[in-house]
Amino acid sequence: MANNIDDQFYDRADEIIHLANRQLGSATRGKVSASCMYATARFNSWVSANGFESGEAMREAKAETIAYFVEQYRSMLDENLTDYIDNFDKYMRPGEA
Repeated sequence: MANNIDDQFYDRADEIIHLANRQLGSATRGKVSASCMYATARFNSWVSANGFESGEAMREAKAETIAYFVEQYRSMLDENLTDYIDNFDKYMRPGEA
C-alpha cells in the first residue's frame, strides 16, 4: 500500500467498516459488500472527475484511471487477505485462539 498514509487513514477506514457492520443487521454480508464496492466506485469516479476539465478529457484517461484504482484495490486486498490468512484463528475464532 502507499507509503503516504496520513494519521487519520485507518480511522476513516474504520468508520466505514463500522457502518458496514451496522448494515449487517438488515442485509447479508454479500449485499453489504456489494454496496460498499459500488459506493467506493461511485466516490472514486467523482474524485477522478474533479481532476478533469471535460468529459472528453476524462474519457481519454478512463483506461489509465481504471488501471490505477484496480491496482490500488488489488494491493489493499492482497494485504488484508494475507493478514486474515496469517491471523485466521485470532480474527475468526477469537475465543479459541
